[in-house]
Amino acid sequence: MPLQISERVKALAAQAQADLKEQFDRIDAIAEENTQKVLSAFQKHRVAEAYFAGTTGYGYDDLGRDKLDEIFADIFHTEDALVRVQFVNGTHAISCALFGALKPGDTLVSAVGAPYDTMLGVIGVVDKGPGSLKSYGVNYRQVELLDNAPDPAGLAEAVKDPAVKAVLIQRSKGYSTRASLSVTEIGALCRVVKEHNPNAAILVDNCYGEFVETLEPTQVGADLVVGSLIKNPGGGLAPTGGYIAGRRDLVEGAAMRLTTPGIGKECGSTFGANRSLYQGLFLAPHTTAQAVKTAVFAARIMELLGYRTEPTAQMERHDIIQMIHFGAPEPLKKFCKGIQFGAPVDSFVTPEPWDMPGYDCQVIMAAGAFIQGASIELSCDAPMREPYTAYFQGGLTYESGKAGVMLAVEELLAEK
Repeated sequence: MPLQISERVKALAAQAQADLKEQFDRIDAIAEENTQKVLSAFQKHRVAEAYFAGTTGYGYDDLGRDKLDEIFADIFHTEDALVRVQFVNGTHAISCALFGALKPGDTLVSAVGAPYDTMLGVIGVVDKGPGSLKSYGVNYRQVELLDNAPDPAGLAEAVKDPAVKAVLIQRSKGYSTRASLSVTEIGALCRVVKEHNPNAAILVDNCYGEFVETLEPTQVGADLVVGSLIKNPGGGLAPTGGYIAGRRDLVEGAAMRLTTPGIGKECGSTFGANRSLYQGLFLAPHTTAQAVKTAVFAARIMELLGYRTEPTAQMERHDIIQMIHFGAPEPLKKFCKGIQFGAPVDSFVTPEPWDMPGYDCQVIMAAGAFIQGASIELSCDAPMREPYTAYFQGGLTYESGKAGVMLAVEELLAEK
């Protein structure tokens, strides 16, 4: 039985897609260049069937795991990388990177205002239990946004203190309303930091941004990039995990935090996941492009309905996140209900706001994914607070993502 989509919504979708040819051509060109980059890395490192074998126990001499580190380092143009299924999420990977780069008495600076909600407990801005950076004597300050954009002058002043040993740049907007940062903008912030404090390590939270552009932050001055494998670089196939790529000493420090001093990268079994990690990375540029196309389509069809979107449908993209401002809780919940109905898994579930760990207000999440919490799959989440903005992302294929958006629009229009 075909999906129940009205002629009105089909017409809106056709108009939205017709308006996006130039955008889609640009996205496809980026995907083609990034696919060639990944394929070249696979060939250079002579990927073979033997690398897909898993290990158990300590995971010593896991050839596939160690080779994947080299491939990630190659793709991100870095000295080293740490790609592990032992990272439970992006926050965990970023936490390990920060603990590896900082020691008691050091200062961490957040370059673009407050970081993502779950990082506030890691830093110690809010008390989420023992073990924060603050509890270990690491100081923290943040450079507030200026007119909802980065403040290079404020950053220059903040990093002059020699106690500043690490600067965190969050590429994606998180639950803020600022624009996500382009790689060019990240490069400009890196130059400010290097000019005023060359000893500070620059760490970029790269979540949602990998393969959206043809360059990555480590190619424009960042010392380390960190992300989740169940977002862009896992290509929808990675079952869990995260990655860290950058300067060798910083990667080593993060590895010691993930495992323990003296072991670092040497242990960590892969439980047969190597094949999925390799294949997911190979598909990642294409899958990311599918998610970007879905986001652009969602922006355009919602604009045709009169909703405000950020970024707009015609703007160049720097991550896979699409903001849609609803202004009230009810239409937001309807949209999330429609996205859930458009998912291949748990489509029969109705999402409701709940007290999600790590957040300071109730959050509603629509996600019917093959991999639990995989943001590269069609999903939508929102903090239940003004301005009642949905943060929409993912879509393993544009065709399925488009269908999900159309069903969400159908839900919005059902009682109008």
